[in-house]
Amino acid sequence: MALLYGLRMSIIKPHKLGVIAGPGSEYFTSKVVKHLRRLYLERYEKLSASMAKRHGMSEEEILKAVTFLDDLNNKKIPRSKCPASFQCPDFSIRVKYTRFANGEEKAEILDAVRGLRVFIVYDLSNMEPVKVAGSDEPIHLSVNDHLMFLLTTINAIQLAGAESVTLVLPTYPYARQHKKSGREALTAAMFGRICEMLGVERIITLDIHSREIENSFSNLHLENLHGSYQTLIALHKLIDFSDPDLVVVAPDTGAISRNKFYAQSLHRPLAMLYKERDYSIVSKDAKHSNIKSINLLGDVHGKTVLIADDMIATGGTMILAMRELMNLGAKKIICMVSLPMFNGNAVEAFDAAYKEGVFFRIIGTNAVYHGHDLLDKEWYVQADITELFARVISRLHHGRSISPLLDNRKFIQILIDNSQANPQARVPGASAMDPDRD
Repeated sequence: MALLYGLRMSIIKPHKLGVIAGPGSEYFTSKVVKHLRRLYLERYEKLSASMAKRHGMSEEEILKAVTFLDDLNNKKIPRSKCPASFQCPDFSIRVKYTRFANGEEKAEILDAVRGLRVFIVYDLSNMEPVKVAGSDEPIHLSVNDHLMFLLTTINAIQLAGAESVTLVLPTYPYARQHKKSGREALTAAMFGRICEMLGVERIITLDIHSREIENSFSNLHLENLHGSYQTLIALHKLIDFSDPDLVVVAPDTGAISRNKFYAQSLHRPLAMLYKERDYSIVSKDAKHSNIKSINLLGDVHGKTVLIADDMIATGGTMILAMRELMNLGAKKIICMVSLPMFNGNAVEAFDAAYKEGVFFRIIGTNAVYHGHDLLDKEWYVQADITELFARVISRLHHGRSISPLLDNRKFIQILIDNSQANPQARVPGASAMDPDRD
């Protein structure tokens, strides 16, 4: 019975896990769920083989024990034959999203969620047309439309009896409104407190603009992931990490820490661009920026330049920075961003800059959904972070530490050191960032 109980806790426990996709987040969520299913299947195979050897049982006997307890936990009486292999649940929970003619929005949970630990995966920055009930054609939703859908979904899940609600938000909304210089709202903190009031237990996000946002919460936990490992895998396919002419450039003073991390990991020099801004002017797009002047601290002449930043919004400041670096003699410029928003006409602006030879490549994660208008561009490279989110969800669900996934310096250093020692070595996949591999 002790063995059966152990199996019940370690393998059948995923049946209490549910995942919901926000409108427009179906593709990202489906990839997360696909990784979750693979992780559980791989974990079962490892655990089954280990326990069979340890306890003198056959793997068939372990499967029968698992299926027996699965049937006991099932809400329905099983009718079919006993499965010949481990059956992993789908995890997906269906939701009907409706937008009425007056702009009001509603979320209706279509599957039972009572007693489940529900993870809502929602790309709140998705500006692509989204299909919802109440509209014959896909419609564009603003970040505020997405927020209302999110809040109604949270409330519907709570009212339906879910055990807990966790938000998986690749982009934290209003993250740049984290401090005030005058009579303005602290919207980043306000959003978190609203979620906390609705009973949200945790928010998982990627490269939040300011970690100080978490200081405004009383009970809600904020888990800030980093896409640097996945971005470096994509970068490894473009350049040689052992190139002595590599230099890392911080695009502004706020990005020094991020770029210093890359410079130290790559064992390459760090330079910095210092920008003078006129804050009486609001940056509207790539051609209308509030930057008055740019100065470089360091040397980029004849160098391959790496720039890392948390996001690209309108892209105006980044294009100005890259153009200045090219004017200073940079040979090749690659920019790496975690949150490629590309708001307004940013795609067109970067396309024009690329044709001018201002930069070589932009690497962004799939934390923000984009269509073929961006993904088909020669200059854009996408890094997949869905497996990272799947591993965090699984570990949180089982009450395991996620520290190895929050601090990815160990995996990055192994990747870079191995690549610099052997430039011809095969590029590892995202699964190499797995604390359980050994």
